[in-house]
Order: sequence, then structure tokens, then C-alpha cells
Amino acid sequence: MKVLVIAPPYPLEECPAPPLGVAYVAANFLEAGAEVRVVDYIVNRYTTEKFRDLLDDFEPDVIGANSVTMNFPGAADIIRTAKRHRPSAITMMGGCHVSFDIDGTLTTYPEIDLLVLGEGERTIADLMNCFSKGEDWRKTKGIAFRDEGRIVVNEPQEFIEDLDSLPFPARHLLPLSRYQALGYPASLITGRGCPYSCIFCVGRRMVGKKPRQRKASFVVDEIEEILGYGFNRINIVDDLFTSNHQKVREVCEEINKRNLRFTWTAFARVNTVTAEILEMMRKAGCDCISFGMETGNREMLKRIRKGATLEQARQAAQLCKDAGIIAHASFMVGLPGENWETLKDTADFSSSLDIIYGFHILAPFPGTTVREEKEKYDIEILTDDWNRYDANQSVVRTSALSDADIEKFVADFDGQLDEAWQKMLYNYHHGTPTAEETMRVAGHYRTQFVYKLLSEDILEKNGSFPMKILARGPNGSVDPLCQRLQALTGGDADIIKKTIEQFVGLGYLKSRQEGDNLIWHWTHNNRIDR
Repeated sequence: MKVLVIAPPYPLEECPAPPLGVAYVAANFLEAGAEVRVVDYIVNRYTTEKFRDLLDDFEPDVIGANSVTMNFPGAADIIRTAKRHRPSAITMMGGCHVSFDIDGTLTTYPEIDLLVLGEGERTIADLMNCFSKGEDWRKTKGIAFRDEGRIVVNEPQEFIEDLDSLPFPARHLLPLSRYQALGYPASLITGRGCPYSCIFCVGRRMVGKKPRQRKASFVVDEIEEILGYGFNRINIVDDLFTSNHQKVREVCEEINKRNLRFTWTAFARVNTVTAEILEMMRKAGCDCISFGMETGNREMLKRIRKGATLEQARQAAQLCKDAGIIAHASFMVGLPGENWETLKDTADFSSSLDIIYGFHILAPFPGTTVREEKEKYDIEILTDDWNRYDANQSVVRTSALSDADIEKFVADFDGQLDEAWQKMLYNYHHGTPTAEETMRVAGHYRTQFVYKLLSEDILEKNGSFPMKILARGPNGSVDPLCQRLQALTGGDADIIKKTIEQFVGLGYLKSRQEGDNLIWHWTHNNRIDR
């Protein structure tokens, strides 16, 4: 049985990692005996023509995609296209959005045959068993589907207690070289589950309140596999990495025992870190921790059931400084009951921490308490246009603040950042930039160039050269490529040349001869034997 797994488009500006959920789904289909192909439209340009050609070439029996709320419409449209082009295929979607918007999804998109709800690995195994035996998959736990116009939601699947029973994510099926070209880290989990009850979070409903931990040896085995692909930076994406200090200690000790050298980041809560734990993490390579601090107002913290205090936030920031770890704080604007006073409290508190911080706007995703119990809170949800649920534009208002007021607060903060950025750009182009300014601006231009290469299929369309025009010498084929890319993108010639030469040296880009032409292409991944 052939299975096509789709990673739908997602903004590159949001710095997505190689999609971990997609890799887990693919791995479980593989383990169940399927022939699996992954198509990643995060770092490849999506067009209906390309997609239809892929369907004709691979001829999948099952087509699936997962998504978050923001990119759900695009993902669902791809599945719609798939079903219309290949009606015999079974189409499915999974992820947090469809798990908590079952009626909306199945009503709006009749082309989707079934939804995988919540944690999906065991459900995938059960479905594959039915598919391969020709049995009725409609009895499978953990799915929703239509039956003669009626929406059926089956009994939920149990959470997987032994996470070590899962196969490692099938990263070998992802176009890893493209993510590495962007400088994005790989991601992994050391456990699932979060015991807290923040009203804006859907994570605990997807993976449960009870934390489930993986064995440290298995985690570090996977780290070694990731490093073998050429990554030197990893993001631990547990909802709460520091929920279990013994687990943290064991993972850090295992990293040091194997003498692994890489840097990594993690998410934590301000009330779950100590000087001892942070020192241990730092020695194992952790250089940055992200905290969801949300607000600088005490009453607001209670209202959103954060379960943490401002004093704990201050202490966590200072402990990170003491340990030599960069602390990053995320604050949320537009929370229930938000007013000008609470915004001022948040602005004052965030700036007083003397750490890196930023603001996002509340997006009440399906499955969150704030959405399902909105009548209990001072909040009005203005739209269900999921394309707007990107945490960068307001889809809510409170009795004291309009959606425009909420957006203005964030825009004023962003304006301050932009003013500093414009000064940096001026120094880079007209003045005497510092080494840091040079690095940041050049890095920005490099990233924009790579964005353009990936999102517009520039190399795929323009990477062919007649052999007879290529000059001899070590850079004979690279120089014409750089010149063409500079003309097409309008980027800085020196940055483009250094970037392309680096990509070739690292193996992200390679060339092959086809007849009388030399063809430049992206490699899939660069597995390194360790």
C-alpha cells in the first residue's frame, strides 16, 4: 500500500523546523508496512500542477496531511485537490485543529474521508491493519468520519504510555538539506503531556495532562541520529521540558557521557527551573530557554490559570543569566479582560527583565478553554477565518480594547524594533557598521535570498547550463550559477556567491550531467556516518 504524507505550506518567516509530526506519521506508516513518500511544501513551492503530477507518478492509496489552525485552510485545499484528482484514494487529516473542529472540517470539506483525532500513532497502526486486510476502518478508535451525511466520532484512542515503543521519526524522508540551508534546527521530544491548565493552550488536550517521559538513552540515541544528518543545533519541543527534573538530569548526563557537542534550546515554565537544573543544562549544550510569561499583570495571570507568579518569572530570568543561558520571554496581548492598564503592566514588566522578549496576539484556537468557554470571560471572538489565526493579527476584542487597539500595542513595539533595524541597515550600507551589525544584516540578506530560492523554485527552473559555456577551473560551474541567481533575485552578489559556495561545500547543492547540460539541484539530506 502506498501512502503520501503532506507537510502543507507554512510561512518560512516563522522559522519552522523539519516537521516532526509529519516525520512521526511517516515512521508509523512505514512500520505498519506501507510504502511512504513525504512531500514537504514548507520548503518547496506548492502548485496544483506539481501536486497532480506527483499523484500521477506515485499513485498513492492513502493521502494524509496534518496542520495547525493557521495553515489548516491551505492543507485542506490540498487534500481536496488530491481527492478530486484521485478519488479512489483514502484521504485523511490529523493535528490539533481538526481534532477540535470536527464538524466544521468534515462539513466544509467533504473530500476528507476521515480525521485522526489527538495522538495519532496507534490509530495509524490500526487503520493500516484495516486497509491492508480490506476490513472496515470505520470501527477504528480515535477517528471521525461521515456516514450517510451524519458525522460519527468514534471512541477516543488511549494515550501511548510507552513512548519508547514508537519508531524514531522518519527524518530521512524529509528534504533536510533545505532546512539546513535556512539554518533552521532539527526538533525532537523527550516526553509528552503537560499538567498545567492555561486557558489559551490546546497542547494538554492533544497529549494529556499526565507527563510521559522517554528514556534518556533513547532520547540521546535520537540526538546522535540527528547529528548524523549534519545538524548541529536541536530544539527540544516538549510543551514543558523541565517538568521532570530527574528526566532532565538523565538526558544531560547521557549527552555528556557520550561527549556530544551541539547546542540546543528548550521550552520551560518559570516555576520549573532551578540553578542546579540550569547549570546542568548549560553544561550539556543548552544555550537558550523560552518561557511563556504571557502577562505582567498579577490578576491576569490568575485569570488565564497560568499557575506562576511575576516573582518566579523574575527569578527564572536571573537564574538563566547566572547560568550563561539566554532567556527568551513570550508575552500575549488580547487576553480576556485586557485593558490599557494591564497592557502597561506587561510593557513595564517585560522591559524590566533585561532579557529578549516579544509579543504575540491571542489566537483562541479550537480546543482551548478560552474558546470553548468564552462566555465566562471578557472576550469576543471576531472571526473564524483560520488564515488570520497567526498570533500576529487580532481576532478578538475585550470590553476595554478593540482589535485595532490590540494590534496597535504590538505595532508600537515592533516599530521600536524596526527603528533600530533601519539604523543598522543605514550603518551597513552607508556608515561604519559594527561586527555584530555586519553579521546580522548580511545574515538577513542571506536568509531572504534562500527564502526566495526555496519558495519560488528558482533553482529548479534555472539550474541547467550547457556544458560548453562553463569555464574550466574549480569554480567554473558555480560562478555562472551565482551570476544567474543574482540576476534573478536582485540580491547582493557577494552574499550570493558565498552562500552558494557554502551550500556546495556542505553538500546541500550538487550538480549532475544530463546529456550536454549540467543540472544544479538540491540534495535530499546529507547522512553522515558517525
